[in-house]
Amino acid sequence: MAESAQDSPLRLEVIVASVRPKRFAPVVADWFLRQARADEDFEVGVIDLIDTPLPLDLTENDEVRAFQGRIEAADAFVAVTSEYNHGYPAALKTAFDSAKREWRGKPIGFVSYGGLSGGLRAVEQLRQVVAEIHMVSIRETVSFHEAKRRFDADGETHDGAAIDASARMLRQLAWWATALRTARTADPYPGS
Repeated sequence: MAESAQDSPLRLEVIVASVRPKRFAPVVADWFLRQARADEDFEVGVIDLIDTPLPLDLTENDEVRAFQGRIEAADAFVAVTSEYNHGYPAALKTAFDSAKREWRGKPIGFVSYGGLSGGLRAVEQLRQVVAEIHMVSIRETVSFHEAKRRFDADGETHDGAAIDASARMLRQLAWWATALRTARTADPYPGS
């Protein structure tokens, strides 16, 4: 008998937002990916925006359609984001704007990093954006303040608050992803 969608692992796409040269994003993203891949509820993929050519003018092409297909197939998302000038990276906004209905009725969590704020100002702005595209923002956030000091040479952290927040966020994300996948299967999300 074929496995039903309800019995299959949740498809989690981790979006790496920073596209700057010499970015710190891979260190933070790789750490979080190890946490997520250890969770049996999720099948984890990575959308690194540095490798995802999305047109700034939001025209549709084959790359955009492939991106939209990955968003459509996912049950949940986590954005790993830096904070630049009290905001989030422009590449992440382009990603959100390059799809529409594919985001709807799905949960998203945030892993942020930066200086003193740990990227939390970027996350608060992103919560407004994802609400507008009909996503559910997970309350728990993983945040690394003075991020470069929080990781050792092997990309590990001993930041207990971040480790704890990651586990709580993944549990909440799994709950919401399961509930929303069940709801979307029973009755497609309304909207134009």
